[in-house]
Amino acid sequence: MIKASELRDKEIIDINTGEKLGNIIDIDVNLEEGKIEGIILPKETGFFRLFSKEPEIYLPWSAIKKIGADVILVDFRSISS
Repeated sequence: MIKASELRDKEIIDINTGEKLGNIIDIDVNLEEGKIEGIILPKETGFFRLFSKEPEIYLPWSAIKKIGADVILVDFRSISS
């Protein structure tokens, strides 16, 4: 079992490009079913995120391909098509 706090500490990497997408800022949980529906990432990283009006990136749980010790590998292309 993995804790939500442990998920938030892992770097999110797109398996198609190797691009670092950032860290999880929120988790979408279906309380009725007790399942994670998706994760939310910042649209921008760093200082400029404070001034960004862009929405966050929502990744459905199905886009997550592998959770490792330090990173989470996701198929970002599967949601942006």
